[in-house]
Amino acid sequence: MKGEQIFLSLGSNVGDSLENLLQALLLLQEKGIVLREVSSIYQTAAVGYTEQADFLNMVVAGETLYSPEETLALCLAIEKKLGRVRTERWGPRTLDLDLLFCGEYKLNTPQLQLPHPRFRERAFVLVPLQEIAPEFLKKLQVEVPPQKVELLITASRVKMMLQKRGLVIK
Repeated sequence: MKGEQIFLSLGSNVGDSLENLLQALLLLQEKGIVLREVSSIYQTAAVGYTEQADFLNMVVAGETLYSPEETLALCLAIEKKLGRVRTERWGPRTLDLDLLFCGEYKLNTPQLQLPHPRFRERAFVLVPLQEIAPEFLKKLQVEVPPQKVELLITASRVKMMLQKRGLVIK
């Protein structure tokens, strides 16, 4: 497959957050997203509305034949399938699945902004992105903001967990 390179950010702080992240990755693959790399999983404090549980966060790199709009629709469908209900901005959620980058696309529509408009402000995006795509991040000339990001599960352990479920990241 030679589609568009994409980077997705995943986060969860409701229910079994680790299971939510792993299920999201399996659903992405099932729907045709080829996952090329997964970051470690990090525990981070909530941003925006801070009176909630810490999040588990990660970033994945992949390829898609879908348009950016179709990729966003797929991400929203996976969020919904895993129980996300949008009640308050930056509130608790079973899954947050954000399209950070899609190839060289630059979009600014009411539904989709690419690159993601707040990726530069979020250590929980930049730290795992640095882990899996340091050269890509270097080109963007971005500094990681001083937010607490704690390594929880290494990328190699994440890959092992996925492999046990039939998903092999090459």
